[in-house]
Amino acid sequence: MGSLLYIQLIGYTAGTLLQLFWMVVILGYRRQRNFERVFFFLCLALFLFYGGSLLALNAQIHYSTPPLAVQAFAATLLFTGLCLMPALLVHLHFEYAGTRGLLKSRNTKRILVSAAYAPILFLGLRVYPLPANYSGFDLLAPGRVLGLTYGVWLGVSLLACFWWQWRFTADAPDDPQRTFHKQLAKFFLLIALLILCLHVFQDSFGAALTGELSTSLAVAAIIPFAAMLWMVQKFNFLNIGRQKNLVYAVSVTFLALLYLSLVRRVGAWLEPVLPPEATAAILLFLLVVFVEPLQRVLGRTLRETAQREVDRVQRLTAEIHQEARQGNLAVLVKFIERRARQEFELAAVTLCLIDSSKAQLRPRVDMEVASPPPTWTQEQLFLLQQGQQLVATLRAEPHGATISGDTRAALEFLCEQLPGALDLCRLIEEKLQLERELAERERLAVLGQMAASISHNLKNPLGSMKTILQVQLENQELPDSMRTETKMVLDEIGRLSGKLNQLLQFSRPAVRGRSAIGSCDARVVVEEVAGVLWHEAERRGVHLQIKVPRGSAAVAAGAEAVNDIVSNLVVNALEATPRGGHVIVTAASHDGSCTLAVEDDGPGIPSALREKVLQPFFTTKSQGTGLGLAIVARRVAEFGGQVDWDSPVREGRGTRFHVTLPMEDAKKYPSLRSGQDEIRK
Repeated sequence: MGSLLYIQLIGYTAGTLLQLFWMVVILGYRRQRNFERVFFFLCLALFLFYGGSLLALNAQIHYSTPPLAVQAFAATLLFTGLCLMPALLVHLHFEYAGTRGLLKSRNTKRILVSAAYAPILFLGLRVYPLPANYSGFDLLAPGRVLGLTYGVWLGVSLLACFWWQWRFTADAPDDPQRTFHKQLAKFFLLIALLILCLHVFQDSFGAALTGELSTSLAVAAIIPFAAMLWMVQKFNFLNIGRQKNLVYAVSVTFLALLYLSLVRRVGAWLEPVLPPEATAAILLFLLVVFVEPLQRVLGRTLRETAQREVDRVQRLTAEIHQEARQGNLAVLVKFIERRARQEFELAAVTLCLIDSSKAQLRPRVDMEVASPPPTWTQEQLFLLQQGQQLVATLRAEPHGATISGDTRAALEFLCEQLPGALDLCRLIEEKLQLERELAERERLAVLGQMAASISHNLKNPLGSMKTILQVQLENQELPDSMRTETKMVLDEIGRLSGKLNQLLQFSRPAVRGRSAIGSCDARVVVEEVAGVLWHEAERRGVHLQIKVPRGSAAVAAGAEAVNDIVSNLVVNALEATPRGGHVIVTAASHDGSCTLAVEDDGPGIPSALREKVLQPFFTTKSQGTGLGLAIVARRVAEFGGQVDWDSPVREGRGTRFHVTLPMEDAKKYPSLRSGQDEIRK
């Protein structure tokens, strides 16, 4: 056999095995993307080409006149692979461009891909009769058989691949991928030019030169797939690199198959000297010699891999503990998900904290916990335990079908470290919250002392002034002009006295944690407040509407505190409501708590001010003190209640404040029934 025949045997065998290797890897990887699907069919097309060429070559070697059926079958495989190859190459590049975000229009992609597949019908009709009517054409130089049309189609497809690879070079995320795409672009350009020359000027080449060029092109097609395998192994190209166990398993399987093939061929060569069974036994026994060196290599590799993963987890754990010291559990969870996804090259990571009733950690109320996709399996779930308690669950979704062994071990090691970081973050968060509350209480205490001092120093002079002015009003000789001005001054003194009363209310010390003593009927208090403020509502031209239940509504709060809460909310609503508007005060009960609501038709609270409305001395009114809502929040906190608000309520206007207070005894007092509300106007 000549050297060209040896090159063809080796090249076609290597090409067949390499494409089969890639198909097995893609099937084992099982990533749900069109790119992997198209890549699989491209490998299948090349497998058919190499397999058909190898079958035709072996038929020529083993038979002086190859059987017609063998030649027809080989031609069917070969031509099927060649006809599918150009369109699949173009389609693969379009799909890869889509994964990189370089292809925005799906309609453009469909049109161009359809145009790439269109010539298959024409060539299929032309090639279909050839295998059935085999007339001795050379299967090892298929360019002469398919003609100029196929050569131009394949050359143009390779030029399109060259253009895409050049775009990928400019958009590559790192230097290894940039170099890979650049060299691949040069390869496609060179192969395209050679194919065009071979098909356009095929009459200028002899049969021998045509066979050599065809063999060179066929063997050269192996280079990109081998380079891609190196990129996957070295730089995790296509995100397959983390699936090292899959790549190793397929590699070992193929090496075992190749060795068994070698045993069979050597047995056939030595059959005149030794029986094939004896040759096979000797060659298989020789594998024992490589057991100890292989064990050493594997042991060293496993140690290096384990150490590398441990170092990776330790670095990641240090970053997580650093973030945990910020004392924000919600931010820490997002940080863990993001860094674990980046570090272990996963498709998605979700950390779900367990409810406080089932574990020591309690999730933040405002934390968004994403529900896992239904495609996730139990193998992707990792448990975080602290002692005998389940703290959280970590769900890791790989890019492919399974998580590699080294990644799984690293994630399990990480899950052993995470409970400590989460607990540290929770404790720091609670400490910071307590420090903030303590600082706020100290600030409010100073403000309260100042308010009490101001009120005490001003109330006595104001009282004296008010008494003198009232005496002056009783003087019948006082001119009418002076009487009007005196009444105006008295009104201003009354208003100023009211502001000082608010300061005194705010200066009272608050008692936290529902330890305040007191109880009252909320219905009675609401009616008293409505009776006091009824005339103020009429003066402002506002309709005050009260909805209270029939029967008792006993709350675990003192009457004075409830009066302060309701009166401040109603006064605030009256001041915010324009003439002709409505203020509605309602009461309701649910699950052992009483909710008092005050709704107005005012302009509402701007979103930018929502965090400030309960702060002391913050007001948007020209003559307000900014203490009304602050007093409400403080008195509600004394009895373990909660205050919240909605704004706008309807049509971009209005505000509704909700105050929730605990009932004195949910069993002793009946619940409020909305159907028996008493409406007063």
